[in-house]
Amino acid sequence: MGARAGARAGAGAGARAGGGGGAGAPLGAGSRLSVPRGRRGPRAASVAGGGAGPPAPAWASSASSWEDFCWGLQAALCAQAEALEGEGAGGSSFARDPWERGENARGLTRVLQGGRVLEKAAVNVTVVEGRLTATRAEAMRQRRGGGSCAVEEGAPYAAAAVSLVFHARNPHVPTLRGDVRRMALLDEQGGVRAEWFGGGADLTPAYLEEGDCREFHRFWRDACSAHGGPELYPALKRQCDEYFYIPARREHRGVGGVFFDDLEPGAATGSAPVPDDPEAFARAVGAGLVDSWEGIARRRASAPFGEQERHWQCLRRGRYVEFNLLYDRGVRFGLDGGRIESIMVSAPPQVAWDYMAEVAPGSPEEAVTQVLQKPRDWA
Repeated sequence: MGARAGARAGAGAGARAGGGGGAGAPLGAGSRLSVPRGRRGPRAASVAGGGAGPPAPAWASSASSWEDFCWGLQAALCAQAEALEGEGAGGSSFARDPWERGENARGLTRVLQGGRVLEKAAVNVTVVEGRLTATRAEAMRQRRGGGSCAVEEGAPYAAAAVSLVFHARNPHVPTLRGDVRRMALLDEQGGVRAEWFGGGADLTPAYLEEGDCREFHRFWRDACSAHGGPELYPALKRQCDEYFYIPARREHRGVGGVFFDDLEPGAATGSAPVPDDPEAFARAVGAGLVDSWEGIARRRASAPFGEQERHWQCLRRGRYVEFNLLYDRGVRFGLDGGRIESIMVSAPPQVAWDYMAEVAPGSPEEAVTQVLQKPRDWA
């Protein structure tokens, strides 16, 4: 395990702002612009869970606006987590912190801390409207490589996203991260010229449970198959492995999942597998975030562990923070003028870095390290 004198750093647990998003979230405040708005603030529908069964909440309808969907999804994801927390003594609930930044950025940060299952969890909504800066327009052009609509400096835009991260107390429960997001270029009257959807879900275990990895990946394989056929999951799984990579460590942050970006409805895509309906797929991914992880959490939340397992969990969390601060597009963009508490709310509550930390040959710690260095096909 290496030395035990690792620096344990409180990563910060405030929940006061936004501006960053999940991985690659296209959010950030541009110059002021008056455009038609959906809801002016976080007035999400009250739902009892993520769930199935008629009647479906209004926000889950395909006829609802993307922004209304984000508010409703946030409420549903929090309700699912609170239900898991409330099944034993010491269950916790999410605090609410609505915020606004000028006239073109608003959101709701919701954070649960010190829970029975979840040591720290955050579910954020961020809504931004403005005009593209030269830097952002260039970044979009480079990443998209063309498309149905020119991306130019000064173009009006609107973006909204839901992002989630669950850090569990027990080292045997993996960290869950997920997000869904929409970016739209507008005309001067607020009409949509073009729109793109992104998002994904990925799993970061401290200890390798192969059955858990297979369950998680099969969930997302089936979700992809329902929206784009059998070729979609392998493509999005590969993109996830490529994105969540830490070059300085020569390892991946976790065991992956699915990741997609810049999906444009109706655009020509060549031979790349894409969902039949990018917006419907993004909505389905959002609705399935907690479902893909909850069964694993229920099985592992009561598993015994000691100081060694806890310290290893903190070391692995250190790698999680390294990726976010060094490589994550959404975090890096948000740190350039974004609201720091909401950006850093995804950080785990306790982290460790040991100098030259090593793992024992044949140990459970070595098993997960080997998988992170060479991703597997799980589904």
